[in-house]
Amino acid sequence: MHEIQDEERPRERLVRLGAEALKDAELLAILFRSGTREMNAVTLAEQVLRRFENLQRLSQASVEELCQEKGIGLVKAIEIKAALELGKRAVNHKRSKYMRIQRADDVVKYLMPELRACETERFICVQVNTKNFILKWDVISIGGLDGTTAMPRDVFRQALRDGAHGVIVAHNHPSGDPEPSPSDIEITRRLSQAADLLGIRFLDHVIIGDGSHVSFKERGYI
Repeated sequence: MHEIQDEERPRERLVRLGAEALKDAELLAILFRSGTREMNAVTLAEQVLRRFENLQRLSQASVEELCQEKGIGLVKAIEIKAALELGKRAVNHKRSKYMRIQRADDVVKYLMPELRACETERFICVQVNTKNFILKWDVISIGGLDGTTAMPRDVFRQALRDGAHGVIVAHNHPSGDPEPSPSDIEITRRLSQAADLLGIRFLDHVIIGDGSHVSFKERGYI
């Protein structure tokens, strides 16, 4: 009986104070609904968060990885993935509706929720309209720690289909150093040439590192 009361407490706090007043572990415990014989739902949630360090890393864990944690079965793992994905989509929808790109800093701010915890490179294409308001973004490729490759056809195929007036590409360097590699410079050159042929504005290529970034436009490559 004591365990049930403990596990219901986060729900009662949410009703009384609102979801924003709850800690990460309490919100996660509400998803769990129940704990194990050894621990209640809140303690289990705290254990899971310690294991994955933060919500960003937790959101990147696969269902299989989640199921390896004691007390997390297939149903709980699926519910975690679904809830965190909904949160990510809500943030992305809000950003897409209101964000206007005026400088490289805006690109970094916009994409940081997607890239901050990535351990491998992700190459992203951001589509904008005539006034540089963001229409949508797509992950073009995901690479290993040694890099990723983005072909012009992969970058511009969706932009042409969606009728975008311009694109900005960006990728992260998991090493934390945003300095362009020779392949980064070559990819940028090819993308710029392809954009000219297709009649799409190629506004920038931004490399995001750990607390710093490099803009190819600001460097004079574009």
